[in-house]
Amino acid sequence: MKKISTRTRVLTVTALATALGAGTFGAVSANASAPAAETRAAVQKDLSNKHLQQNTRLTVDAAAKAAQATLDAAEKAGQRVTVAVVDRDGKTVVTLRGDGAGPQSYESAERKAFTAVSWNAPTSELVKRLESTPNLKDIPGTLFLGGGAPVQVKGAPIAAIGVAGAPSGAQDEEFAKAGVAALSR
Repeated sequence: MKKISTRTRVLTVTALATALGAGTFGAVSANASAPAAETRAAVQKDLSNKHLQQNTRLTVDAAAKAAQATLDAAEKAGQRVTVAVVDRDGKTVVTLRGDGAGPQSYESAERKAFTAVSWNAPTSELVKRLESTPNLKDIPGTLFLGGGAPVQVKGAPIAAIGVAGAPSGAQDEEFAKAGVAALSR
């Protein structure tokens, strides 16, 4: 039996891997171009499945638009703030730190947004709830100070905007609400 050189073996394995890869790519490409009617039927079937749930989420562009509108409102009022927009799960999508905003404002803005989306309420309203339920403030990641406003669709929270850095929570919240309003324009 003839011995095959290392070079020949490497070239043979490379050729086989290339052919296998091309076949796999072709199969994947063929599946990606499934007829539109089949795709629509599959989506309709999924929508009728009572075990599945659809979620409405802000796009990154919408979150950036809301954050910028919030920051613009604060700058117009002469305030240096940080703005955070979180998704329904409380995860940060966009954060804008205005020129001159304090170092504490970054985390505070995120926590206010997290708090607002978690309870689907402005954080100023949640501050009032602390009187009857003081242990709410013990929940990790929350901050019960004015400055957080939920973004809602049909009454359900899909995101929230948190602002920190103005002299009062009421001002922070006013700016957050300007960001929420920018989403409806």
